[in-house]
Amino acid sequence: MAKALPGLSAERVRELAKEGAERLLRQLRTEIVAVERTFPELALPQRRRQVRQAVEQAQKRTRRLSAGARKAVSERMKKYRAERKKAQAKVK
Repeated sequence: MAKALPGLSAERVRELAKEGAERLLRQLRTEIVAVERTFPELALPQRRRQVRQAVEQAQKRTRRLSAGARKAVSERMKKYRAERKKAQAKVK
């Protein structure tokens, strides 16, 4: 990471970098829209956009275990660890 200037804290440098990145991203998105309007054949087909958005949403989702499922996993792991400990004791 770049060195902070004498009058700027690391936090302030990070804020400025974030603002610059956001501004650049907005500019790039504007340019993409302009290019797609000028050359419609370069735009992603609507179907591919929908697929890409669905994939992004699926990646954002997290799975949550119910209390019963967590307990079942816990019991299986305890059994698994006990068996491994027992097998290691036999080897030694």
